Amino acid sequence: MIWEPGQLLRATEALIWKDPPPPAPAWKTRLLRVVRVTVVLGRDIAQGQLTLRAMSLVYTTLLSLVPLLALSFSVLKAFGVHNQTAPMLERFLAPLGPKGEEVSHQIVQFIDRMNVGVLGSVGLALLLYTCVSLMQKIEESFNYIWHVSQPRNLGERFSRYLSVLLVGPIVLFAALGMTATAMDVGIVRQALDVRPVGEVVSEVGRLMPYVLMVGAFTFVYMFIPNTKVSFGPALLGGIAGGVLWESAGVAFAMFAASSTKYSAIYSGFAILILFMIWLYVSWLILLFGASVAFYQQHPEYLVAEGGEPRLSNRMRERLALMIMSLIATHYLAGRPPWSMPRLTQALKVPMHAVQAVLAGLEQAHLLVLSNDDPPTYLPARDLGSIALGQLLEAVRCAGEDRFLNPAALPVSGSVAQVQSRVEHAVSASLGNLTLKDLAGDGLAAEALNCSGSAKHPLGALAKPGSEMPAANSVGIATEAPGQASGAAGAP
Repeated sequence: MIWEPGQLLRATEALIWKDPPPPAPAWKTRLLRVVRVTVVLGRDIAQGQLTLRAMSLVYTTLLSLVPLLALSFSVLKAFGVHNQTAPMLERFLAPLGPKGEEVSHQIVQFIDRMNVGVLGSVGLALLLYTCVSLMQKIEESFNYIWHVSQPRNLGERFSRYLSVLLVGPIVLFAALGMTATAMDVGIVRQALDVRPVGEVVSEVGRLMPYVLMVGAFTFVYMFIPNTKVSFGPALLGGIAGGVLWESAGVAFAMFAASSTKYSAIYSGFAILILFMIWLYVSWLILLFGASVAFYQQHPEYLVAEGGEPRLSNRMRERLALMIMSLIATHYLAGRPPWSMPRLTQALKVPMHAVQAVLAGLEQAHLLVLSNDDPPTYLPARDLGSIALGQLLEAVRCAGEDRFLNPAALPVSGSVAQVQSRVEHAVSASLGNLTLKDLAGDGLAAEALNCSGSAKHPLGALAKPGSEMPAANSVGIATEAPGQASGAAGAP
């Protein structure tokens, strides 16, 4: 049998995205996840959003580099360690080879001539804003990767970012200074003279640049996004980004050494061109590592199609019922309220979809957001006063005040009659059922589950032994008893 390219591609996609039948070996599940992450990362880069944001950060870096270094230089100068700025800059520009030393020398000379004291209050404010704007651009890129639509407010940005810009260099050089002092102690020097110990320390010294870069990337992935990033995913992203950055530095140094023809074409601009290329590669690697951390923490985004997942009307209604059931069940049982990350993890639904449904329920005044960190969701009023019909209506009408609404779309009398019959059928089938009934059924289902009995996720909508359709006229997905796929009280 001869396989055509299209058939081979479809067979490969089916092999990657089709879940293996249970029980699947653990190694096969892990291997399949690694392959999916690799495919999704390649797709993200090919779609161009990561590369576009990396280019944007290159432009912002060119504007903010000198003010940023000047601010760090002023802080380090107060502690008498400002002479260490040049070696660190040379370390970052090492892949440029001899040209990197020239660029570093010119930047340091420019910083030495800058006198922050004569800038005045307005000039100092602009200097600080330029530094913070770079951090803001980085946060926007990370928030895009993490699907976070709400940025930090201006006051929080200044407090967080300036603390890093001002305190970060001090902590870094203090750590380096303590390490150098410890290595110069007599006992340590005598221990290093012992051959096995000295060889081990030498090998550790070779790996130290990788360790430092992994630590720096991990810190950035946990600190910058406006969401809670777990240490494990951040560390995995830091390992991917740090190792890739160090390896790319070696490859780029070889490229820079063999690019003498650029000097003949671009003359004095050749150094600037190479410098911008290296900045672009560095930012792209940083965003790539952030994507690795994101997909590790949110595997529900490992899907065959790119872009934000779009839910059908039936799935939005089903998701809204499950979310309200979980929140109400915990509220009645006196358990800790649900946050959006916990709901995403429990339901295994992409965060964007959960956020859209929660926003609709909050807009309809069915849920309120607490001031906790992270924020949690609570019922806006008594559970017995929230009718299930009202809940479904809130999900169906979400977004109509911002986009098209029924009044803006005239229909014929027959269409309006059909729509009215559908709404009447839904109202009649739900009757007087409220969210309290749904939550009570969730508590009963948990009790049955603990005793080993089967449970139905929407027991308030169906009595045991009765048959229910796969979906009703408005798309409320339900299963027959014994075919339920979720529990109202999932942790």
